[in-house]
Amino acid sequence: VQLQASGGGLVQAGGSLRLSCAASDRTVSNNGMGWFRQAPGKEREFVAGISWNAGSTDYADSVKGRFTISRDRAKNTVYLSMNILKPEDTAVYYCVVSLNPTAYIRTVRSWGQGTLVTVSS
Repeated sequence: VQLQASGGGLVQAGGSLRLSCAASDRTVSNNGMGWFRQAPGKEREFVAGISWNAGSTDYADSVKGRFTISRDRAKNTVYLSMNILKPEDTAVYYCVVSLNPTAYIRTVRSWGQGTLVTVSS
C-alpha cells in the first residue's frame, strides 16, 4: 500500500495544522494507523496511533492534550490535528500502517513519504 501525506508547512508557535494521509487501497481498513516524526538530528519517534475502527487512540506524552488523531475508513485516510504547536514539534511527520489492528503501534507495515512541519518561535 502507498501512503500520501499532506498538510505540513510553516506555522508560528501556538498555531495549528492538520495533516492528512491517504492510503492507496482499502487493505488498511483492518489495521491500526498512526504518525511518527523525526526532528533534525534526532531519532524517529512515535506520535499517535488509532485502532482499525477508531475505537481507541494512543499518544506520546509530549503531544497529549494538543494533538488529535482520527481516521475516515471510507476514505482510507488518517488525520492528525495539531494545536498549540511548539518549536520542538518541528519535524518530518510520517504516517504509518500498523501490522495489528490496535492503536498501539509496535510493528509498522508501511511508511508514508513524510511531510515537513516547521514551528517558528
